[in-house]
Amino acid sequence: MLKILGKSPSINVRKVLWACHELVLDYEQEQFGSGFQSTQTAEFKALNPNAMVPVVLDGEFVLWESNVICRYLAAREGREDLLSSDPKRRALTEQWMDWQAGELNNAWRYAFPALARNSAQHQDPALIDAGVSEWNRHMQMLEEQLQRSGDYVLGDNFTLADIPLGLAVNRWSMTPMPRPALPAVTAYYDRLNQREGFRLYGRNGLV
Repeated sequence: MLKILGKSPSINVRKVLWACHELVLDYEQEQFGSGFQSTQTAEFKALNPNAMVPVVLDGEFVLWESNVICRYLAAREGREDLLSSDPKRRALTEQWMDWQAGELNNAWRYAFPALARNSAQHQDPALIDAGVSEWNRHMQMLEEQLQRSGDYVLGDNFTLADIPLGLAVNRWSMTPMPRPALPAVTAYYDRLNQREGFRLYGRNGLV
């Protein structure tokens, strides 16, 4: 059986849990990460030298990096609706997933721990303000894409790209900070909340 190593509160672990729900996959989960089993052991680092979660074990096959895991599982299951085999359609899906992992994630790197977790290491007011501004700027990009695309990031149908982006919208919505009115993002958030997988792993109060 598929095994997922990673703590449920982790946003990156929740990507994989939500993907498994959409794919109707059975799995076993072991809680690793801060507050749970350590990722700093030699045994865990042999699976992922970054000592980060999630890690997926599919028989003897070991895989880390949450977005890659989601893509692997969708491709393994042949779910063309989530990850098309058409090169252009697949590239667009991966483009938005990689944008979330790189650009959007980096935008909240300082502001999120400061405002949502009250991190003592992230209390510089100027850096917080700059982080909020950058985070909102990236969310405006998503707003403009949703105005063009419609219901979901790539059009009328839910795809794998909506999993990391849906979790990112949840994090942005739940962090106590000033936010611009983004009506397409708000409608997208409400639409995602109609999906059981999002209610279980996206909008579950764990940011």
